[in-house]
Amino acid sequence: MQTEVVIAGAGPCGLALANLLGQYGRKVVVLEAREDLIDYPRGVGLDDESMRTIQTMGLTDEVIPYTIPHHVMRLVNGKGEVMVTNDPTGEPFGWPRKFGFIQPLVDRELYRGAQRYDDVDVRFGHTVTGHVDHGDHVAVTVSVAQDDGTVREETITAQYLVGCEGGSSRTRKAMDVDFVGESPSTRWVVIDVRNDPLGVPNVYLGADPARPYVSIGLPHAIRRWEFMLFDDEPSERVEDDEFVAELLREHVPDSASLDVIRRRVFTHHGRIASHFREGRVLVAGDAAHLMPVWMGQGWNSGMRDATNLSWKLASVLSGQADEAILDTYESERRDHAKAMIDLSMTLGNVIKPTNRLVCGARDVASRVLNLSPQVKDYFADMKFKPMPFYAEGVVVEPDTLRPGRQERTRRSRFMTVRNAVSKVTPVGTQFIQPRVRTADVHEARLDDVVGPWWTVAAWGNDPARLFTPQEREQLRHMGAQLVCFTSESQRAWAQDDLADPETLVVGCVDGALKSWFDTRAMGVVFLRPDRFVAAACLAQEAGTALASLRTAMHATPVASGAAVEAAEIAGDVTDAGGVTPSLEVVA
Repeated sequence: MQTEVVIAGAGPCGLALANLLGQYGRKVVVLEAREDLIDYPRGVGLDDESMRTIQTMGLTDEVIPYTIPHHVMRLVNGKGEVMVTNDPTGEPFGWPRKFGFIQPLVDRELYRGAQRYDDVDVRFGHTVTGHVDHGDHVAVTVSVAQDDGTVREETITAQYLVGCEGGSSRTRKAMDVDFVGESPSTRWVVIDVRNDPLGVPNVYLGADPARPYVSIGLPHAIRRWEFMLFDDEPSERVEDDEFVAELLREHVPDSASLDVIRRRVFTHHGRIASHFREGRVLVAGDAAHLMPVWMGQGWNSGMRDATNLSWKLASVLSGQADEAILDTYESERRDHAKAMIDLSMTLGNVIKPTNRLVCGARDVASRVLNLSPQVKDYFADMKFKPMPFYAEGVVVEPDTLRPGRQERTRRSRFMTVRNAVSKVTPVGTQFIQPRVRTADVHEARLDDVVGPWWTVAAWGNDPARLFTPQEREQLRHMGAQLVCFTSESQRAWAQDDLADPETLVVGCVDGALKSWFDTRAMGVVFLRPDRFVAAACLAQEAGTALASLRTAMHATPVASGAAVEAAEIAGDVTDAGGVTPSLEVVA
């Protein structure tokens, strides 16, 4: 059998990657050793970046019923004093910053979503046992369990293999890369309960020296508790109902009559692969990095991997980019994954101490810090969370227009940029997603309007007038949607003034887009399919920025008369295998 991409593992990262590749019109086979998806609860936190990816998949309506938005978290000490409140406000990426969710049910919707595509094939009971990278393709060997108990061996030929099979990834081990970091010996028991006996919507991380704990209210009236086990408590004790009742005695009125769904013992890991790619073989999700649960970022980091990698694989497979673009997957994703691991490990070290002197000093320090409104806001609005920033990769430095690398701080000779409110580069960061209007849509989220592939947008200008005919040909080869962002009051004028009728005019409803271009002193922005800013510049520099961007993304040359090919590539993306993201229209 032949396909374009083999994904080993039908976990959330593998299924997300399959959905995105399916939407981009690529052929995918997902191989899962289990006979079905994992059904026990694991992750409980879903962030706005992941919800935006789910929006790109066209699955928000299916996923939202299994979520609770605005999940407030409080870190409390043993006396019940709040040390930190985490309640971020605003929706810069179009969604609430934090959701509680039921992972097995969301994963199930990702699986169902992948079934929309004729070219995406998810196979259970298929264990990847080996692979050989032949340079121009990968031969993947698979063991298939038969109904009579025997095992059949088969080989699947693919252009690329992506290992998404978890922390014990066979793919990563076969790549012979290091999995660096640490795996603390501390064990925790997770207890999930139906018919929430508390009935309150809260999340508490209990830094209690008597026994650190977690208490989380989840959708569908599920309550999760997590308790740290001491060294002299064997893992088998969690199967004892009396032991579980004792753990919960101070948390519920009647700990002996709970409807327990499941109890599991787990340990925390903080590890990351030294490399995410070797030739035509890559790893993503837990196969590439493991992190403790404290920041709720394991599931979300896998979503970020899939979002970053999917469009790059699709660009190579469609002929838009050379495979060298795949090296930018590691250069863009690894540092952020490592930062999330470090932050999660640090938070765990705040929660886990049981020495009362250490805990007392920690509690005093938190009281002093909370005297500062700035410090309280720093934690409440989750400003401590590292946001992805790509210093290297598919980026163009905004002032020098240097491809592939940039600095955080801008330095420009142009007065407009020197006077900019923000001197921090917007390139390599995620673009905002406000609600907007067009001639056909009364109001919707930006991504649903501009489509799932490249977007080249100018503020108040017709972008078609900023590029030469040859540059326009290059943009068509990229499948880029040209967009004119404007104030809603100017939308009718802009629509009548278009040089190219295919340019989309988007009206800014709440001023967010105008503010973005104003504070950063930018006139044109190039948005990647993963919604990150690849390049931004003044209007007169648009053509030069495009040339640098094509270098940064390792774009393939556009042959003479490539308009037909370009139309086919753009069609592969926008048609999404017959599934187009639905617009959320507000009457």
